[in-house]
Amino acid sequence: MEFKHKQLDNGLTIIGEYNGGAKSAAVGFFVKTGGRDETSEINGVSHFLEHMMFKGTDKLSAFEVNEAFDRTGAQFNAFTSEEATVYYAAILPEYLRDITELWSQLMRPSLRTDDFNIEKNVIKEEIAMYQDMPNFDVMDRCRALHFEGHPCGNSVLGTVQSIDALTAEQMREYFGRRYSAGNMILTVVGNFDWDMVCTVAKENCGRWEKKIVNRETADYEGTSKKEHFEKANLVREHICLFSHSVSVQDSRRFAAGLLGVILGDDVGSRFFWELVDKAIAETAVFQHAPMDGTGVNLSYIRCSKDNASTVMKKINAIFEDVRKNGVTEAELSTAKNKVLSSLVIKNEVPMGRLVDMGFNWMYLKEYRSVQDDINSIRNVSCDDIIEIIKDYDLGRYTQFNLGPVKK
Repeated sequence: MEFKHKQLDNGLTIIGEYNGGAKSAAVGFFVKTGGRDETSEINGVSHFLEHMMFKGTDKLSAFEVNEAFDRTGAQFNAFTSEEATVYYAAILPEYLRDITELWSQLMRPSLRTDDFNIEKNVIKEEIAMYQDMPNFDVMDRCRALHFEGHPCGNSVLGTVQSIDALTAEQMREYFGRRYSAGNMILTVVGNFDWDMVCTVAKENCGRWEKKIVNRETADYEGTSKKEHFEKANLVREHICLFSHSVSVQDSRRFAAGLLGVILGDDVGSRFFWELVDKAIAETAVFQHAPMDGTGVNLSYIRCSKDNASTVMKKINAIFEDVRKNGVTEAELSTAKNKVLSSLVIKNEVPMGRLVDMGFNWMYLKEYRSVQDDINSIRNVSCDDIIEIIKDYDLGRYTQFNLGPVKK
């Protein structure tokens, strides 16, 4: 593996990890913008822009964009989160120039008002679809409750009301502020010609305007509030918990991640044996989610309404036990094997490696090889996890329950 790095005069960062033995390449633009960078008035605009980027440019129609991807056999898509919007494609190496040029052009879309008006209905249908998914709905509500007063509480999708009120001009203004060259990273992994990638980027992106882009990254402990909402047509209780944890910039994130596996992996964790194996809950997971400047532990449990109280007693007992007694060497060893297996398998293909590499640079401004992450995981000790448990109280959580209407 060979790391490559270049920055254009306007601030656009280009990074690459060359693997001559790879049979494919992956390329993508990472934009450091998401739900947390919005205000309530324009909530959902980052995700809206993700859709609009595929509507074409002044020279390319939406049909021509899709035809260009299809012709090369590219596996392409995009996603928006609380913190980033990512556009990516996995392709055969011989089509890397074509797809890199295409993505570079799409990063300066036409943002036509007619397309905007049509896409509003698409976005609202997507909001309705996710509201019909209780596991997503309860997590969205719990995040908003936990981060009340903090931008991380913004919904990625927005609301029907915010999307209805959003104007094309507001979208264009947000695009102009957030999609600046210095707030974007062009990432390429696999079998590629580095000089070609840099040339394509300079020709297509070199004239983009240079702007300073800021983000509020203050740490936030959360509200620890508890709420319950009854929703028609539900037959199960959906429980979500958020608690404070380390940020993505904190080296202890590896210990926090392993603690998440020990407590809430979907097979063999403490949540599994106490809740799922004993048929108290159908699903019970716990995981660490590091973020820019802050972080959370989040849990999701699905059970019968009659078992909801028992579930919470069991969870509080698990949190109390790990606070008093820590974790065992056997638990830590098993968790390491699970995490290492997932990490290595995902990063064996360029597309899997692309996301990790892009986010490492976005958050840390550094290149981390797969071996770097492997070493960090292997070096975590039980004492490291005990330190996390001591500094971040698992029992101090925000809770949102979404359940059936009482008869």
